Amino acid sequence: MLISKKTVGDGSDIGWVSGLMGAIRSAAGQTVTSKKALSIPVLQEGVSLLAESVAQLPVELYRRTSDGGREPAIEHPLYDILKYCPNDWQTPFEYREGSQMSAGLRGNAYSFIDRDGRGQIIGLYPLDPDKVNVLKGPDLNPIYQVGDQRLPQRLVHHVRWFSINHYVGLSPIELHADAIGYALALSDYSSKSFLNGTALSGVLERPVGAPAFKDPKTVDTITDDWQRRFGGTSNRRKVALLQEGMTFKPLTMSNIDAELINALKLSDSDIARIFKIPPPMVGSMEGATYNNVENLQIQYVIYALMPWLKRHEQAMQRDLLTKEDRQSLYIEFNVSGLLRG
Repeated sequence: MLISKKTVGDGSDIGWVSGLMGAIRSAAGQTVTSKKALSIPVLQEGVSLLAESVAQLPVELYRRTSDGGREPAIEHPLYDILKYCPNDWQTPFEYREGSQMSAGLRGNAYSFIDRDGRGQIIGLYPLDPDKVNVLKGPDLNPIYQVGDQRLPQRLVHHVRWFSINHYVGLSPIELHADAIGYALALSDYSSKSFLNGTALSGVLERPVGAPAFKDPKTVDTITDDWQRRFGGTSNRRKVALLQEGMTFKPLTMSNIDAELINALKLSDSDIARIFKIPPPMVGSMEGATYNNVENLQIQYVIYALMPWLKRHEQAMQRDLLTKEDRQSLYIEFNVSGLLRG
């Protein structure tokens, strides 16, 4: 079952616009979509880093004990769903990874809550966030449009990024379309430069006033012979003999090439900043040292990962536990699971 997301309204689809999830034209002229944004290595690494971090952490359903402690609520029906089998085809890792990927890219993750006749949860089924309409009901609670059906909040598990309208999370891809479009434009420009540009390692120069070679084949013969004798790593440190006053002039990186590299580095930092991830955590090692990497990893857990864990925990407690359950039960990720590696 596909569910769509377009607007937040009052039941007649009139209300706040939650944000377009289709193609967005950036200031750099690039068309930005979630799928295209994933082609940027730093963005893909950042989104998947958060998703895999959330997915690999053990999640527990706890019961508070009378002595102030806690114990796993093994007998509760939700325990097995969270720990072992969210639905018929996904593992818990796959389910939570997909949920965080959806929330990280589009700002929202939706799951249909399958309940039996007694109201007990028997499965969680992920829904396409691009096809969810969120409406505001008369009691101010959200109503989720599912095809031609409108589902109440008790049948939908919703994890959202920070929101302006309090019902639908903002999409990081839409919000930062210009920064992402800039990165796509840089990648496109550099790729076309390599395809169509000229990159020479050096030139052979003849003295000023020397007669030009009349036969182009002579030039080809000289340059091909030079490449065969002195080109490639196997011919390093060979000694060349130049005749007729010729000299070899190596070409260095142009200022334009150097500026392009700096622009690509800046773009990587901007995208890592969207998800609050330290650059070394997404493979950008410039400025990283043996002494500061550990602190950057701690910074990632505290400021990038923990807010997402809290969003998931509190959304699960709101959507998957009854009001009575919440008096004695709670859901928590075990962050120490990161130390398993």
